Parts: sequence; structure tokens; C-alpha cells
Amino acid sequence: MASKLPLLLLLIAITCLSQFYRVSNSVIAPELTRDLGLTARQLGWAGSAFFFALFAVQVPVGMWFDRYGARRTVAALSVLAMLGSLWIATASDAADLIGGRAVVGVGCAASFMSAVFLCSRWFEPAKLATAMSWVFAASNIGTLAAATPLAWIAATVGWRNGFLGLAAVTVLVAVAFYVIVRDRPPDKPAPPARRESLSEVWDGLLEVWTTPGLVPVLAMHFFAYATMLTVLGVWGGPYLYDVYKLDAVQRGNVLLVMGVAQILGILAYGPMDRLLRSRKKVVLLGAAISTILLALLALLPQPPLGLTVVLLTAFCFFCAFGTVIVAQGRALFPDRLSGRGVTTVNMAQCLGLTVLPALVGHIVEAFGNGDLAYRVAFGVLGIGLILGASVYVRSGDSATAHA
Repeated sequence: MASKLPLLLLLIAITCLSQFYRVSNSVIAPELTRDLGLTARQLGWAGSAFFFALFAVQVPVGMWFDRYGARRTVAALSVLAMLGSLWIATASDAADLIGGRAVVGVGCAASFMSAVFLCSRWFEPAKLATAMSWVFAASNIGTLAAATPLAWIAATVGWRNGFLGLAAVTVLVAVAFYVIVRDRPPDKPAPPARRESLSEVWDGLLEVWTTPGLVPVLAMHFFAYATMLTVLGVWGGPYLYDVYKLDAVQRGNVLLVMGVAQILGILAYGPMDRLLRSRKKVVLLGAAISTILLALLALLPQPPLGLTVVLLTAFCFFCAFGTVIVAQGRALFPDRLSGRGVTTVNMAQCLGLTVLPALVGHIVEAFGNGDLAYRVAFGVLGIGLILGASVYVRSGDSATAHA
């Protein structure tokens, strides 16, 4: 286990950065809106830009994983994350914010999939979901840092200085990742590298996309994590400001609690597939409870703040079942296609994260930035989970041969 500790720590560090970047808009959204003159629609697109960029480069990232390994791919792309952070720090309008977040999105495009890619090589299949749950749970230190700590930074030295500091941290983590991480355990040497022809690249992608059981996994993955992060990472802060008039630190405190709930949820879901002997049951149970909680938020007209915090916190806990879907998706593919396989699965998540925050932005703007607007948004997100589950229910539950 000792030999795996440096790998796990660097995977946690690189995914922490990705988490911070992806959710940082939420707590400082009112300040961004004020300083950059944003509309609700532009704020929604700023939230989606990061994930659209992730989605757009998943296919090449998968091929780079298979050809060059995760170590070099992650380290190289992290330089773009640093440049994007500098762009955000110097933003003067919506276009700058959206552009900067898109560049950061490309820079973080390999971060989470490197955890899946590397854990599947360093851990035995039966422990894969648990190992990833620990990495993904610890990565939410980044989510927590983007709550109260970021709110405090914004209130003291300004959000721009916060992103300048984040750019420096990104460079340090990228260098450490390149120097320390290895793509395979010492006792499992890599096969001789061979450059694929264009036809072989196409055949590999075709094999991935025609894998039995892939479509139901993609359908659920489109909605699962994207729904949770749309609430926690993009619109939770604006909701608490528009409906309950909470200031930056108060919003940060609520988002901090929600982030802790997500971490606990990831840890709880990690071993559940082994306890219940079914990934499918775990996912469907999480989707059902999450939908009920969204329905309550949609149906109750401006509930007391305490009840709202309880519902939002419970939602972040129960909607943290995305790790189980990732493990199920990874199990569909042989090792030679693991890079392209996991990034293909991740494309569904990235597409959901592109669509849902922007969709909520349109809803909030159309219904006037008030309680009704957010209730409609919660209802639409709940319907999305139902749609994803209705396709996912047709998936198999024993695809573990390649894990």
C-alpha cells in the first residue's frame, strides 16, 4: 500500500484543483455578476463553459492516455489550467470569464479520468470502486475550499487575487504529478509502445462506442453528477442569494455543508456495490431518493431556510452515486481501450454538465430570478434524473470482466 500512497495523494491533489475550478463560480456568483455585469444567462454559460471544454477534448484525451500515459497528459494540460486561471483573474466582462473557464476546462480535462485510468491499473477490480470513492471524496477538499474559504478570500483580498494564487498552485501540482506519478505498478511493465494508424484509431473508437451496455450507462451518467453539481457548483450560491439574501460568507457556509455531505455520500456509495452485490441497485436507489428531494424543493414555496439547507444537504449526499456509474463504465472495456473507454463514459457527464447549468440559467432568467424560477429549475432537474434512470434500468449488472 505504501507504494500506492504517492499516487493517491497526487490524484487527490489534481482532482482537488479540478473540483475547485468547476465549482468556484457558485459562492462568488453575485460578486462576478456585479464586477463583470453578468446576466443570469451569461452566468449559466460561464458555468457550462468549463464542462463544454471537457466534453470537446475527451476523445483526444483518451487517445493520449492510451498512447502517452496519464502522467504526461495531465501534467501538460495543467499548464492550460494555469493560463485559464490567469485569464479569469484579469477578466473584464462575460466573454473573458467564459473564455477563461473554457481554457481551464481543457486544462482539467484529464484530471478525473486519470484517477479512473490509474486506479484501474494499480488496484484489483474488486477494490476499484472503493479506491476511486476515496480519491473522489478527498478531491472534494477542492469543493470545500471553493465555499467558505473562497468567500473569505473574495471578501478580503478579492476573487481576482484568489485566482492568481490558484494559478501558482496549479503549476506546483502539475510538476509534482509529472515527477512522482507512474502509469503502471513496477511489477506490471508497459507493453512496447506502438503508434496507431488512422484506421486503427478509428477501429478502437468504434469498438468502444459499440460496446454492449454502454448506452444505458451513458444515459444515467449524463444526468447523475451533472444534476448534483448544477446545484452545488453553479446555482446553489445564486439561489441562496436571490431567494434568501445570504451574503458571501453565509452562502459559503451552506455550500461547505453541502460539500461535506457530498464527500460523505461518495464514501458511503464506494463499498455499497459489494455489500448489495449490485451496482445497478445502488445507482437506481440513489437516483430515486435524489429525485424525491428535488421534487420537495420544487413543490414547497420558499420553505424556511433551515429546511432548505437540510434538503440541499441531503440531496448532495444521495446524489453522490456517480462514482458507482464510473466503475460500472470502466468495467465494460479491456485494458488496451481503458483510456478511450473511460473518457467516452466521461463525455456523457461532461455533456450533462454543459447542458444543465446553462438550461437552469435560461429558466432562472425567464422566470425572474425568484423563488418560482428556482422551483421550476429543481423540477426540471428531477425530471432529468427520471429520464436517465428510465434508460439506465435496461443496463446489465455483471460487467466486471475487464475491470
